[in-house]
Amino acid sequence: MSSAIAATTDEITARNKELIGEVLKAYPDKAAKRRAKHLNTYESGKPDCGVKSNIKSIPGVMTIRGCAYAGSKGVVWGPIKDMIHISHGPVGCGQYSWGSRRNYYYGTTGVDTFGTMQFTSDFQEKDIVFGGDKKLGKMIDEIQELFPLNGGISVQSECPIGLIGDDIEAVSKAKGKEHNKTIVPVRCEGFRGVSQSLGHHIANDAIRDWVFEKSGDKLAAFESTPYDVAIIGDYNIGGDAWSSRILLEEMGLRVIAQWSGDGTLAELEATPKAKLNVLHCYRSMNYITRHMEEKFGIPWVEYNFFGPSKIEASLREIASYFDDKIKEGAERVIAKYRPMVDAVLAKYRPRLEGKKVMLYVGGLRPRHVIGAYEDLGMEVVGTGYEFAHNDDYQRTTHYIKDSTLIYDDVTGYEFEKFVEKVRPDLVGSGIKEKYIFQKMGVPFRQMHSWDYSGPYHGYDGFAIFARDMDIAINSPIWKLTKAPWS
Repeated sequence: MSSAIAATTDEITARNKELIGEVLKAYPDKAAKRRAKHLNTYESGKPDCGVKSNIKSIPGVMTIRGCAYAGSKGVVWGPIKDMIHISHGPVGCGQYSWGSRRNYYYGTTGVDTFGTMQFTSDFQEKDIVFGGDKKLGKMIDEIQELFPLNGGISVQSECPIGLIGDDIEAVSKAKGKEHNKTIVPVRCEGFRGVSQSLGHHIANDAIRDWVFEKSGDKLAAFESTPYDVAIIGDYNIGGDAWSSRILLEEMGLRVIAQWSGDGTLAELEATPKAKLNVLHCYRSMNYITRHMEEKFGIPWVEYNFFGPSKIEASLREIASYFDDKIKEGAERVIAKYRPMVDAVLAKYRPRLEGKKVMLYVGGLRPRHVIGAYEDLGMEVVGTGYEFAHNDDYQRTTHYIKDSTLIYDDVTGYEFEKFVEKVRPDLVGSGIKEKYIFQKMGVPFRQMHSWDYSGPYHGYDGFAIFARDMDIAINSPIWKLTKAPWS
């Protein structure tokens, strides 16, 4: 690295540290001391990003996190299309989790797929006083009568269930035996843990205990091939999993399961027969892949299908677990799509070269999408996670550049001030932040569910990603508004 570049990096690092100090001055001393642990500027060579994570948010600072129920029902279990997922408790949690994250699926809603439907036990005061076990049992009976083609049922417990001590395990076990149906109780009460992250873990454990442990006979009848893989942690937002699956199948692999976008209970049950688990969202599904590695001896590999550079690297890494047939297949797929990639880059890179981006999202996106931006000549100058753990920030060091601004569980105030001072050309975050920054005159993409676009995974997805970033940044609408610093 030249001295000129090093000096520039040092200047940016100093500026970011000064900015963090300036933002922290707005807090009372105790709050500032706590928030200081979550803000930093990355210095190359360090093993992680130097921030604390997975710690309870400070009340009143407008955190953008969700709860354990959201992590289980909204992320892991909800997209499993042929199961009915009961929001067990008052109607509010069910109502506000009704809008799905555009987890696309094949099937007929209300007949054999139920992803966009909502089922709630609608707790009333008497249920809190006398308990809701009988109500849950009656609800399961009604579901079986009204929707006989459902593949199974999950019981997603809301906060009151854990507080009053309903025995959802006993009800699920009894009704499962009565109806000869897989019924999974999930202890994902919203008050558990510090964010939705614990809900992911609880949901993974429920799959381990109530699906894997009871699927022995079904596994025995499954016909394996040497090239069976399972896609883990892809929720098929806008068709993402389909775009990923195309590439895996074109290189010669057989995808036997998708978790959990467009997935089914039968696919969950078949996964222990996979020869390799390919893991997309590490944060939400690493628990179950580690369990399968320990119990069934199935290796797993984290992959990244955002942008051609990462797609190529991931295809080759996945292929390394198989024989020459699959390795040759990976090279064939890469060569097939290279002309398409070249055309996309020729069209959009000149329009996006040098643009700066700030990210704040959940799951894997604060690091995984960086390569796609860089393929377009853009630079990610700030990134952070809503509910990451320390190992996420360790993995992030492989993606970010020296002096990148890092913010964990960033507050609404902090994020707004960071954007005002850093002045990025684009912000990629969630729906809660979308209209704040657009009103500030800053181009924005909603990166939780691709702003109603997508897919963004795979080669086809990269073409859509590039188009969307160009539309966001180069729209003529920005000539009609002004950012606060203009």
